[in-house]
Amino acid sequence: MSRLRRVLRLTGESAQTGAKIERSKNMKYILMMNCPRTGYETFGAWPKKDLQAHVAFMHGFNKALRESGEFVSAEGLASPLEAKVVRAAKDGTPITDGIFPEAKEFLAGYWIVDVESNEQAYAIAARASAAPGPGGSAMNMAIEVRQVMSGPPEEFV
Repeated sequence: MSRLRRVLRLTGESAQTGAKIERSKNMKYILMMNCPRTGYETFGAWPKKDLQAHVAFMHGFNKALRESGEFVSAEGLASPLEAKVVRAAKDGTPITDGIFPEAKEFLAGYWIVDVESNEQAYAIAARASAAPGPGGSAMNMAIEVRQVMSGPPEEFV
């Protein structure tokens, strides 16, 4: 197995052996919830009942995805004030850069889903987009949907 193939293991391969693992014909998609910068600054100022409704929606949404078999993983991310960009110096030591006040949007969290079609991924993203905000109104957040690559192009393996 080539060095690149070890690094960019195909989805569905065992990390230890590289052996193929039986999997469905479904495709994985990442659904990325982007939040305007002001969203992070104002989220904590929402009325308590609105925060509770939002969190309850997210828990219920994740539970429904688990029950349908579409859920792979989901994570919310810390404030962009904690974000750093890291690059390797010539000697390999990390060089950090950040915070980026000029950024207009930040990744707030994501889901990875395993579905049969991009249409299903889009429908799930629309449900996530409708999470309640202040006053219970749907937030209609932008959710970026991208298929998760199953591995490098054949010419690299």
